[in-house]
Amino acid sequence: MTLHDPTLRGFASDNYAGIHPEVLAAIAAANEGHQVAYGEDLYTTRLQDVMAEHFGRDVEAFCVFNGTGANVLALQSMLPPWGAVVCAETAHVNTDENGAPERVAGIKLLTVPTPDGRLTPELVDRQAWGWGDEHRAQPLVVSITQTTELGTCYTPEQVAAICAHAHERGMRVHMDGARIANAAASLDLPLRAFTTDVGVDVVSFGGTKNGALAAEAVVVLDPEASTGLTYLRKMNMQLASKMRFASAQLLALLEGDLWLRSASHANAMAQRLRDAVIDLPGVEVVRPVESNAVFAILPDGVADRLRERFRFYDWDEATGEVRWMCAFDTSESDVDAFAGALREELARR
Repeated sequence: MTLHDPTLRGFASDNYAGIHPEVLAAIAAANEGHQVAYGEDLYTTRLQDVMAEHFGRDVEAFCVFNGTGANVLALQSMLPPWGAVVCAETAHVNTDENGAPERVAGIKLLTVPTPDGRLTPELVDRQAWGWGDEHRAQPLVVSITQTTELGTCYTPEQVAAICAHAHERGMRVHMDGARIANAAASLDLPLRAFTTDVGVDVVSFGGTKNGALAAEAVVVLDPEASTGLTYLRKMNMQLASKMRFASAQLLALLEGDLWLRSASHANAMAQRLRDAVIDLPGVEVVRPVESNAVFAILPDGVADRLRERFRFYDWDEATGEVRWMCAFDTSESDVDAFAGALREELARR
């Protein structure tokens, strides 16, 4: 029984999309017979090799259910109880995880305002101080988001500068890669080019926003940067008993080019949307479109009326800024219909 309208499309989040058909087929293919539970299955074993191919060295990948779980686990494994994380003020770990890093992992977040969502060595230094001061949580990890919550991408050079700066100070670097595939597509680079090759220590690898269902992974690139994940994953209720289904999904994405095809398509649809609305009277596209997100400011009342037809979120109610997200299944006709509806609402003013 189908309870929803399968033709309905929204631009609120890439999480609104379903499972990619090729990923769904991989789940079905992995469903026959029995496999050992809790990650001792053939799919999870194979995933280690595939992750190593993408990240360019022997790695250890820990499947989890969601991005919040991946981030909390990764950071918890990288820090002692007195450690703190330097991150952008807009970072997902700070704004959208309901305090999970603080409440579940006991991690102090040291946030820095950024103009475009990206940290720099100079911005890191606003919070990277006070080592040895017993009165202050010790800044021991820098967490960057790729792509950022503002839709921007770090170049390999920008990541390398942060990693070198952090490592010189005895800090480690974590990358929240919920949309890491969109970054690779935008940069036209392999995953290792802006992770392993430039010094990132641990990655939260996102599958859900790229067409998977409850399939993410913590990928440890430097084993010296992380400890205890085997135990922390169970403690934090992120250990899947039937892990083969999470691993099979990530394999479906990563063994071929599905991960890149899907991300490239989502990015292209965002560019199409940007091009369709940027010259409309009263519409201001306020941020560069470097991935699958478009940020715009609309005239008063237009966003609320448009939302009656297409779901999307306010980004900053004070300025009227909204965010439109495209997904692997966003079509050209979806974009054109949305832009047409926006034109109609603008004409009603």
